[in-house]
Amino acid sequence: MGDDQHPVYAPFFSVMGAASAMVFSALGAAYGTAKSGTGIAAMSVMRPELIMKSIIPVVMAGIIAIYGLVVAALIASALKVDMSLFQAFAHLGAGLSVGLSGLAAGFAIGIVGDAGVRGTAQQPRLFVGMILILIFAEVLGLYGLIVALILSTKN
Repeated sequence: MGDDQHPVYAPFFSVMGAASAMVFSALGAAYGTAKSGTGIAAMSVMRPELIMKSIIPVVMAGIIAIYGLVVAALIASALKVDMSLFQAFAHLGAGLSVGLSGLAAGFAIGIVGDAGVRGTAQQPRLFVGMILILIFAEVLGLYGLIVALILSTKN
C-alpha cells in the first residue's frame, strides 16, 4: 500500500492535473473560437473576401488546446500507482498552470479576434495591430505551457 511519502491517493492529484490541463485549455480554445467565429460571421456578410484572412484568431485559439493536450499527455505518461505526493502535486500545479493560463489566453484571443475582424472589415490598416495583440494574447498560454513543462518533469 502507501506510506507517508507515497500515499495511495497521490495519483488522484496527478490525474486532476491532467484533467485540468485539458479541460481549462479546451474551454479557453472553445471560447476564443466561438467569440472570433461570431465576429467573422458578422463581418463576412458585408466583406466575404476577408473570410480567410480573418480565420487567424480561430487558428490561434485552437493552438491553446494543443498546449493543454501536450501537458495532459506528459502527466498521463508519468502516472504510476506508487508515486510520491510531491510529484503528484507538481503534476496538479502543471495542469492548473497550462489550463488556467490557456483559459485566460483563449478569452483574450476571443475578445480581440471578434473586435479585430469586425474592425478590419471597416479599416484594413487595423489588421497588423490585431495580429500583434493576438500574439501577445497567445503568448500568455505559452508562458503557462513553459511553467507546466518545468513542473511536470520534476521528480
